[in-house]
Parts: sequence; structure tokens; C-alpha cells
Amino acid sequence: MVSASSCDSVAPSLRAAQPCLWTSPHHPAEAPAATAAVVDAAAMHAAAARFERFAPLLAELFPELQASGGQLTAPLVPAHALGAALGLGPGQGALWVQCDHLLPVAGSIKARGGIHEVLEHAETRALERGLIAPGGDYRPLATPAARAVLRRYQVAVGSTGNLGLSIGVMAAALGFRAVVHMSADAKDWKKERLRLRGVEVVEHAGDYEQAVAAGRALAQQDPMCHFVDDERSLSLLQGYSAAAPALARSLAAAGITVDATHPLFVYLPCGVGGAPAGIAWGLRQVLGPYVHCFFAEPVQAPCFLVQMLAAPGTHPSVRDWGLTNQTEADGLAVPRASLLAAELMRPLLAGVYTVQDETLFQHLALAHDVAGLRIEPSAAAGFSGPGMLTGTPQGRAWLRTQGLDAHLPRATHIAWTTGGLFVPESEYARFLHRGRAQPPAASA
Repeated sequence: MVSASSCDSVAPSLRAAQPCLWTSPHHPAEAPAATAAVVDAAAMHAAAARFERFAPLLAELFPELQASGGQLTAPLVPAHALGAALGLGPGQGALWVQCDHLLPVAGSIKARGGIHEVLEHAETRALERGLIAPGGDYRPLATPAARAVLRRYQVAVGSTGNLGLSIGVMAAALGFRAVVHMSADAKDWKKERLRLRGVEVVEHAGDYEQAVAAGRALAQQDPMCHFVDDERSLSLLQGYSAAAPALARSLAAAGITVDATHPLFVYLPCGVGGAPAGIAWGLRQVLGPYVHCFFAEPVQAPCFLVQMLAAPGTHPSVRDWGLTNQTEADGLAVPRASLLAAELMRPLLAGVYTVQDETLFQHLALAHDVAGLRIEPSAAAGFSGPGMLTGTPQGRAWLRTQGLDAHLPRATHIAWTTGGLFVPESEYARFLHRGRAQPPAASA
């Protein structure tokens, strides 16, 4: 349970839809390394192994994966000039960007969890039907005979956009009947991209929560339908957690040390919470208590922060705080957090901060102009993190309390971008224009 003083410190800003930073009362070194009832390290490694087994097949299905041998990878890149532009001063650590906006096939962080769940479902069905053998070659799943068998099954999901893209594109590529229930705030170009891939798009007048509920209800009526439940899925979490071993390899290749005197701060945009929770949990397993993860949310849709402040046994909506759940960051427009993700993160999360939409656009333009990064607004949420941590009284107090302020000169900050690869040029030009039209913003 969060302390009353912790809640009181952010409540006024939260209700007023102003940027704020909440930090967890837990000390990372004291937090448990895992919540065994939810997920374990074996599941993380199993997810990574599943991606490996499917890699030869994925290289056949998707030309963009041939160069990587079917691996879904995205680079970790230095962004020191961008860090300075964002207000990260000398002696406060170095900024890097984990570029999940470049993940192929789906073009977002959702490629990790969403594609993993589709692959796990396909593996289960294919083994049951004798289409593949355990430990064998999965490439026969690309044959017309195998696709005809998988066509008997449906895969469905409720989404604001990016999860729907990852689920729909992969499910259709494997031969499943794919259905994506899209909320009212989903972008038209994402719906069209799905339809061009042969995915059925069902549009709903309500928000994310209503689209998920509608999709879940319909799936329960069809025994041949597998519903990917963004609020409750273990498979999604496991797929996201597989990013952690990959990041550890990238850090090692870059010569970056993570230990007691070289802390790592990671800033993850957050919608319902599954993707950042899976990644943050995995990072704790791989890198221990020396990694400190912060979730970033829009000021009008801070569902995870609201859940962190909630009394035990409750599941509040952002609307209970007088907020609208309206934001240009469509993937982050979620009124209630995943309770599964919240349970996993409560003892492990360093904190949550909120950011205004205009800051998202300003930082999107800054990332383009300074670092050549092409992202969508939701993916810019992580760039407010270093400023929140090092440039606010709340952030500096937390650093002192954790004994980390003395180690800042040797710290690494990672802003995790989450989407943007497939944004149409006309849409992206609008993003840039809006971001450049605003005064520069160095922090949230």
C-alpha cells in the first residue's frame, strides 16, 4: 500500500492534469526479485527460445526479417546531444535510446509481446495438429496445407492501435482468421494497414476499455477463437520480458556497466501497463537492483499512477480523478491499468511521471532534429524522464534517499521509444509541425 504522504504529494497535480512525479516508497534493493505467482525467469527465457525457434519461419514470411535471420531486433543508440537538449546536464549521466520504434513487422514495442503470444498460440495448435514436431523445423507452417489448418482458428484482440497491428499482422501471416477490435481513438492509418493485410477491423465508438470488453465477450462465444487479453495475458508479459536479455547484450556490446556505482535508469511509456511491466520485470531479473524503471503517462490518462495510489482491492479509472482519458498519444489512452501488471510492478517500480501532450510533440520534434529519430507522440513520453529525475525536487529527493545522487556522473539513462516506424509521411509532418510550433521544452 502506498503511503499517505506519497499520495498527498502528487494528488493536486494529478487532479489538475499537471505533470508530476510519484516515486515508490520501496527501496529497490529490498524489493523481491520476482512475483512467482505471476511470471518467473524460466518463462522469460522460454519466450526468448520461442522467438529463436520461429526465426527461420519468420524470415520466410517477412522479407524485412531476412537480414536478421528472422530475429525481431531494435538497436540501442547513444543520444548524448539529445540528452543535453533535454536538460540532462554534465555529471548527470548519459542518455541512450532503445529504439523499439524500429522493431520490424509491427513497428512498435508491441511486436515483442503481441507477436510472442501469436507464436505461442500457433505453436500449440500446430503441435496438436501434427503440423510440426517438437524441436523440429517450423518452416512447414508457411505451406498452404498448414495455413488451411490454422485458418480454422481465429485470433482476436482489443486495441488502440499498436497491439492490434502486431497481433493482426502476425496472425494473418500465419493463416489465422485475425480480428482486431479498435477503439474510437485508434488512428485511421493503423486500421487501413490492418485491412490491407487481410485483418478484419471492428470499430467501436468507445475507448480502449470498451473495445477490449467487446472483443473479450465475442471471443468467449467462439471456442475456436483465441483472445489476446492485454489486461490479463501472461504470454504478452513473457514476450515483453524477453527484451531484457537482448538489452543486456546491447549494453555489454556498448561497454556500459550496470552495478551499484553505475546505475541504470529506464523510462518506459505506459498505457495499460503490460509492455512496460514485462520489460521492467525482465530487466530486474537480468540486471538486478541496479536498474530503476519509471513509467511515463499522459496527464489525462495516468492509469498506472492512479492504480499505484489506489487502496488495496480497488481498480479505479482515471475518470475517478476528474480526468478525461483524452490524449494524442493514442496507445497510452487507457482509463484503467492492468491489475496483472500492477501486481507485478508494485514492489519493483521506481516511479511514475506524467507528461502533457504538447511536451510529447515538442520532444518528438527535438528527437527528430537532434538525433534523427522518427517516432510517434506516445513514444516521446520517455524523453521527459531524465528531466523529471534530475531536474525536479521530487526526483532529486528520491535520488538522495536511494543513495544514487553521488553515482549520477556514471549513470546511464535509457529512453525506450515505442512506436513510429509505419506512421504515414503526412501524419508525421503534422507531428513535426505541431512540435516545432511550440517553445522548446527541456522537461515535462
